[in-house]
Amino acid sequence: MAVPKRKTSKSRRDRRRTAKTRLNITASAACPQCKAPKRPHHACGNCGTYRGRQVIAF
Repeated sequence: MAVPKRKTSKSRRDRRRTAKTRLNITASAACPQCKAPKRPHHACGNCGTYRGRQVIAF
């Protein structure tokens, strides 16, 4: 089993952990129909449109 040669410093450890928190930020765009925030390349959860077409019936 591999064993580290030196102790990992707190700054190196914390710098590695901050990259994981940045991955959870999701991008959002405004829906062209209702202007509600929605994820890019997904149907709008508010009005149910995608690329100008109604894809989800409410």
